[in-house]
Amino acid sequence: MEAIILPVYNSQGKEVETFKLDQKVFDGEVNSAAIYQAVNAYRALQRKGLASTKTRGEVSGGGRKPWRQKGTGRARVGSSRNPLWRHGGVVFGPHPRDFGFALPQKIKSLALKSSLNAKVKENNFIILDKIEISQAKTKEVSGILASLKVNLKKDKAGCLLLLPDKTEGALKLALRNLHSVNFNQSKDTHAYEVLACGKLIITKDALNQLVDRLKK
Repeated sequence: MEAIILPVYNSQGKEVETFKLDQKVFDGEVNSAAIYQAVNAYRALQRKGLASTKTRGEVSGGGRKPWRQKGTGRARVGSSRNPLWRHGGVVFGPHPRDFGFALPQKIKSLALKSSLNAKVKENNFIILDKIEISQAKTKEVSGILASLKVNLKKDKAGCLLLLPDKTEGALKLALRNLHSVNFNQSKDTHAYEVLACGKLIITKDALNQLVDRLKK
């Protein structure tokens, strides 16, 4: 497969240069099995696992034997918190637990590569030379997205903005009012995040960092 060449846009939406994608990362292959495992692992980690019930030993009360062992004609009972009784304990009920599980790093990397290749195939991969704003105003970021032909009203999935470093204060303030726009550092992004967005916008420096990360 030949190397993919994509245009690089500036904040005004004009093409300023082209970028040749690294074939070791952008090879066009989408491994659905790796994506499935990565998404399952991510969603499992999001589960809180707080469901909890009390066993007969944890329910308050029931210390006194309801009636004597023999001579009453009734079934023998040692506690009023017997699971068979109302207000009794629960047998084999749920308890707080961690649903997360570890995933091999190679599968995580393969899933991220596959999700990036999927975005390229869908033509939802946009390279930005850099993003700079003069003031912490949402209007400036909205203008940049509009120039890149990203319609947040029509695209319900929104977009993901990947940056090389920590988001600056002004940019962070400007982005927080755009609920359809998520942002992250390229070194911290993952397959689920990439797949969940409609458009992926990544700066040139962030793309270089991401490629270096995936080539290790």
